Amino acid sequence: MVEPHKHCPVCGTPIPMKERVCSPDCQRVLEQQQKNLRKSRLMLFVVIAVFILVWAYFMFFK
Repeated sequence: MVEPHKHCPVCGTPIPMKERVCSPDCQRVLEQQQKNLRKSRLMLFVVIAVFILVWAYFMFFK
């Protein structure tokens, strides 16, 4: 029987349930991926907000 485990989200190596990643290298990669994801989401929200503001301007002031 296999002990309960999960896999590293970066490289897929089996790790204990309490661990988040398998190595400091994978930790750095995961943090960089999360930082890039936050930046991408922020940019998406900014673009949507600008689009809504431009749309509202043309709907109500033209």
